[in-house]
Amino acid sequence: MDGGIIMIKENGMDFRHKEVININNGKRLGFVQDVCADLETGRITSVIVPGNKKLMSMFSKENDIVIEWDKIKCIGDDVILVDI
Repeated sequence: MDGGIIMIKENGMDFRHKEVININNGKRLGFVQDVCADLETGRITSVIVPGNKKLMSMFSKENDIVIEWDKIKCIGDDVILVDI
């Protein structure tokens, strides 16, 4: 951790190139945009996938999908399987 920033890539946990798929319906939710972490413990608490973007809400984060860590079932080389 450097100045409060967690360097996920150093730990081999680069989520940004992984597609998120819901195991309940097989729906592709998109690619991880960001991760949230507890800075005290250094643990990831959730991942964020951009929601449906419409022209008027292009810069809005209201539609983003926040997936809590306990909903992540499997992390593979290319995909993350979630149960939401």
